[in-house]
Amino acid sequence: MAEADPDIAVQAAPIAEREIAGAGPLDEAVRGAREPFVVRGLVADWPLVRAGLNSADDARAYLLRKRRDVPFTVSLGESGAGGRLFYDDSMGMNFRSGRGRLDDIFSQMAVRENDPDCPAVYLASIDTRQFFDGLDEDHPIPLGDRDLLKSIWIGTRTRIAAHNDFPDNLACCAVGRRRFTLFPPEQFRNLYLGPVDNTPAGRAISMVDFHAPDFARFPRFREALQHAQITELEPGDALFIPSMWWHHVEGLAPFNVLMNYWWRDTPRWLGQPQDALNHAMLSIRDLPHEEKRIWRDLFDYYVFENDEAVTAHIPEKARSVLDRLTPQSASRIRNFILQQLGKG
Repeated sequence: MAEADPDIAVQAAPIAEREIAGAGPLDEAVRGAREPFVVRGLVADWPLVRAGLNSADDARAYLLRKRRDVPFTVSLGESGAGGRLFYDDSMGMNFRSGRGRLDDIFSQMAVRENDPDCPAVYLASIDTRQFFDGLDEDHPIPLGDRDLLKSIWIGTRTRIAAHNDFPDNLACCAVGRRRFTLFPPEQFRNLYLGPVDNTPAGRAISMVDFHAPDFARFPRFREALQHAQITELEPGDALFIPSMWWHHVEGLAPFNVLMNYWWRDTPRWLGQPQDALNHAMLSIRDLPHEEKRIWRDLFDYYVFENDEAVTAHIPEKARSVLDRLTPQSASRIRNFILQQLGKG
């Protein structure tokens, strides 16, 4: 197993491992779980895992047999970046994106993959149902009847900066090896996050280079490392990443494939918290301090506390959106917000 950067490997605790077999135990293990865990060999019998254990060429051939004849979006990194897909010196991206046929993209990977200094070639978050035929059916995952968003990530050696996601996530290593370094949600202040509107892939990322942490520039990152957890996934292994946990992801082999499964245990008709945060930055953040204090109190009252004091004095049938949300009342809020935004 390859060594992680010494500063991180020494301080990071190993992610807990659990033995789980079958749909029932896995479904139960992730239900309400708020700590990450690894399941070794969970998907070891997948056809793609078996193909990849033979060779990278066999894995690529398997995926090509399943692909649909549609263009795929691919990111091409810079030479000398060590596979790191990040910002350039002007805070643009240090990679370019294009579209192409999967067989042509795989040909580029095959040529470059044995050169450790080659520019990264990376297909990120490709919807398995939209871009492949039969891939889902060949690779079942024992997560009960959840409404899963299924993606595949394919690339040469890559380094993806620490970021988080709102849904829960089960990440399954199919080909190659992946190193994950995780941090609890509350460590965001110590990860030195970049812009929220100029990001490599839609989520704010840590500005710290995990292979060469600049502690003079990012001193609180030492505190983050005290809470870090780390693991390396081999083909067939899976990692559960709870909602909002920060994760830094590295593809360690010349050719790597990850399949992941996102889900929410709350209904899809509820809003996205990130949208509320973005709107709060627009409407509240730059108000005078005293006005912000009032709005913080209102947010506590209506959103974070949301106890009987909010509704007990209102007739039950008149509580509308102050009551527990339904698809109908959520739709009323959404329509009202859209109307108000249209006036801006």
